[in-house]
Amino acid sequence: MKHYRYKAKDNNGNLVIGEVEAQNPEQAAKLIRQKGLIVITISSKSDFSVNFVRKFRDRITGGDISSFTRQLATMINAGLPITEALLILRSQTKGSMQTIVAQILADVEEGEPLSASMSKHKNAFSKTYIALIKSGEIGGVLDEVLVKLAEDLEKQEEFKGRVKGALIYPVIIILGMIAVALIMLIFVIPRLTTLYEQFDADLPVSTKIIIGLSNFMLRFWPLVLIGMGAGVYAFGIYRNSKEGKKKTDEFLFKIPIVGDLQKQIILTELTRTLSLMIGSGVSILEALNISSQVVGNVVISEALEEITKMVEKGFPLAFAFSRHPDAFPFILSQMVAVGEETGKMDEVLSKISHVFEVESDQKVKALTAAVEPLVLILLGVGVAFLVISIILPIYNLTTQL
Repeated sequence: MKHYRYKAKDNNGNLVIGEVEAQNPEQAAKLIRQKGLIVITISSKSDFSVNFVRKFRDRITGGDISSFTRQLATMINAGLPITEALLILRSQTKGSMQTIVAQILADVEEGEPLSASMSKHKNAFSKTYIALIKSGEIGGVLDEVLVKLAEDLEKQEEFKGRVKGALIYPVIIILGMIAVALIMLIFVIPRLTTLYEQFDADLPVSTKIIIGLSNFMLRFWPLVLIGMGAGVYAFGIYRNSKEGKKKTDEFLFKIPIVGDLQKQIILTELTRTLSLMIGSGVSILEALNISSQVVGNVVISEALEEITKMVEKGFPLAFAFSRHPDAFPFILSQMVAVGEETGKMDEVLSKISHVFEVESDQKVKALTAAVEPLVLILLGVGVAFLVISIILPIYNLTTQL
């Protein structure tokens, strides 16, 4: 998407200056005319000139997509045509979401299917989302698919909110510890160092260590910042490589408690999505193929790719899952086997997704229960070390005097 500046006139002849986001100048002009304006000039705007704060403010979140889907599903089920529903949503949404809805409306009015118009906005709609909309259009059950999709997205947002809410306290404590340590090293320790030097005090080892760290931070802080930035950049490059992403994802699964929690979260979303797609008429092969592309872990993604190939060759889905015990627990292949025997794969996957969600909640509670005392102990040890290192030399000075 490109940004375009425009000058136009409204119905009263007043000059209107603004910006619009579109794929080309022609589409930009169309979007401007839909606002009831007469276009005078249109010029492209460099993406580099877009303010970072504005980008952050106008970003598309999962909540935006969930709300959009729920409102669209409600209006379609009420009998409104798609174009009228999109027209109402365009007036109700704001920021980048409003631009996307306006572009989808323009494409649909030109005769494009809803799924095709949504596929142009990959930053907002995932491949899973588009595949579901397409299956609803083909089967003539778009209203039902939208309701299921809205419920699924709302469950995902609720689950993510619970996980984030449980982990926010330990993160705040850790950040506070780092901030206090930096303040002590940069502002407090240098003042005390001058006092120690005036009295030529005999300093304990712990005090010498803190003074050394403080001097290093004061003298070489630019190198520290550059080093940290270079380290983050190098890790980002390594992480973006195929081998690096695989190694880091494998390592993530091996971390105690955190690795199991991460796997449970991925499996919860994966099984829920597979259930939704299969229940909406998407073939198992297509559902597996799409899931392998959108899942956020290489270990799971590669396993799904191999499972897809095995199913294509005629192997049962349960057997294919059982061949990857490192990625999928045994209970998943068992439940899939039940789904294959009963012909109710979507219901079985929905139930196993609920099981994974309950287990994830339990692991989140276990993680927070384990992290909070550990963080407090670490905080106490750190504070005690700083206090002893600072007060002990002063106590020695007072006793000598």
